[in-house]
Amino acid sequence: MNEALKELLDLLDLEQIELDIFRGRSPEERIQRVFGGQVAAQALVAAGRTAPPDRAVHSLHAYFIRPGDPSVPIVYNVERVRDGRSFTTRRVVAIQHGKAIFTMSASFHIFEEGLEHQASAMPEVPDPETLPTFQDRMHELVGDRPEYRDWLSRPRPVDARYATPLTWEAHRNPELRSAKTNVWFRYDADLPDDPLLHVVLAAYASDFTLVDTVLLAHGMAWGASDLQGASLDHAMWFHRPFRADDWLLYAQQSPWAGGARGLARGEMFTASGDLVVSVVQEAMIRVTKS
Repeated sequence: MNEALKELLDLLDLEQIELDIFRGRSPEERIQRVFGGQVAAQALVAAGRTAPPDRAVHSLHAYFIRPGDPSVPIVYNVERVRDGRSFTTRRVVAIQHGKAIFTMSASFHIFEEGLEHQASAMPEVPDPETLPTFQDRMHELVGDRPEYRDWLSRPRPVDARYATPLTWEAHRNPELRSAKTNVWFRYDADLPDDPLLHVVLAAYASDFTLVDTVLLAHGMAWGASDLQGASLDHAMWFHRPFRADDWLLYAQQSPWAGGARGLARGEMFTASGDLVVSVVQEAMIRVTKS
């Protein structure tokens, strides 16, 4: 297990400071705001710790309200909205400097037998082991430029392998523009069997590449184009158990962009083709220069 993954697991081990009140921290990095996937993952941990152990999270709906300050802890207040016979509902508010920066509603469900079908088929893509890592792809694009050397050399908790063009590649070659992105990812370590942990790690990873699909359609890229962006809301549905330390294919598409906002949808499949997670996110995307 690399140091980045160890650090992430430590960040997800929230400190309980009172009944239904938890405290989380951010990595010690020189960044302007907290990564949205981290806040969503920590909020889901807080909600899960107050839910009955026989119920698995099946959905979350979240809003990003203010940028998170990585220099101070985040306090997560959990409201026990309802504990029914088969469903449990929790509402989480993340607070910094006395103000809400993020809210989430999460629902948990006991296992029940029922109707089953899967209309979505996993896209046909190369096996992840045959694809280069994200770092190797980016290194080919930016070379050994000093401003990217440290960023590309640092360990990452998630191993991501793109089966489609990167935004930087489409920025340089308009023929590569597309409103679809397919990315294999996994956490490259043997993780505990805790089902909530695997769901939380999928929530963390879901925010890395989804908005990039909006940019890919326009040949723009963070760091290469004059852009200002922020996640607005995020929703996930967890359909069946999975492991985040096995390869998952994250098939993403952007059906619409306009009014300084962009919408993106994603589906996560196991290597055997089972649909396990559905995701939708809207983001603010402003072009700051013409």
